[in-house]
Amino acid sequence: MNKKNPDQKSEMSSSSSSPKKQTLFILSLIILWYTSNIGVLLLNKFLLSNYGFKFPIFLTMCHMSACAILSYVSIVFLKLVPLQYLKSRSQFLKVATLSIVFCASVVGGNISLRYLPVSFNQAVGATTPFFTALFAYLMTFKREAWVTYGALVPVVTGVVIASGGEPGFHWFGFIMCISATAARAFKSVLQGILLSSEGEKLNSMNLMLYMSPIAVIALLPVTIVMEPDVMSVTLSLARQHKYMWLLLLVNSVMAYSANLLNFLVTKHTSALTLQVLGNAKGAVAVVISILLFRNPVTVMGIGGYSITVLGVVAYGETKRRFR
Repeated sequence: MNKKNPDQKSEMSSSSSSPKKQTLFILSLIILWYTSNIGVLLLNKFLLSNYGFKFPIFLTMCHMSACAILSYVSIVFLKLVPLQYLKSRSQFLKVATLSIVFCASVVGGNISLRYLPVSFNQAVGATTPFFTALFAYLMTFKREAWVTYGALVPVVTGVVIASGGEPGFHWFGFIMCISATAARAFKSVLQGILLSSEGEKLNSMNLMLYMSPIAVIALLPVTIVMEPDVMSVTLSLARQHKYMWLLLLVNSVMAYSANLLNFLVTKHTSALTLQVLGNAKGAVAVVISILLFRNPVTVMGIGGYSITVLGVVAYGETKRRFR
């Protein structure tokens, strides 16, 4: 009989355990990604609507400050990814443009959370593929197959139905939410155009490293003009609630974690997997927000959101097949 030596046995056991470790690692990343994304969304809602902290622009500036500091630590000290340098004034201006658009999307989303429940906010946010396809066509004349555009019909229809069935519908909040969604889609298309050459491409972590400080500089004067009493009210709230600063810190760190984990999940899976997980994440966020904030929902609203999510899934599938 052939007997396997101990070295062969150890090689077999290590090779069989390696895929398991990889799977466990990816699952951990996905769970952390869900936690950070949903956590920052719910904390934003809690701070802006339930806590009396009515400063969405300052809150966005806190997020961007954390992203600037933690991006620098992650890249320069922890070396999670190689540091990429901006090579020209032209590239800097392109990154600055993206930063301003990104700021607009985050500020708009945070403002909308003051007036809309998280469930409806997520329903509107699910229309991002519609705006992405629209801007891609208008800016690059890039056309998809007609069946792909057809899949966008239920995306928009679902939001229209959900709007009609939303008890907490607020016009200003809705306009800000739509604007934020459109700005997010515009940024992704613009990024593809501005940083399309091989010499100018930046991975998402390096892009965040350069975008965040620009965003802080841009948001500071806006905060001073539009939210002049932010410091006095924040200090007053901090005296009333001893966990105020901790909540702001955790919220800001989670905002960075969401971006970092978004990069890591994409790196270790694929963009398509991220898209599928993102669709499911929206549904999970809706369920958790309803349980936490007890906002009333209707069958019409749930039906509209379900149609939108199914439309987004169909859009992603048809785009993959007809690419």
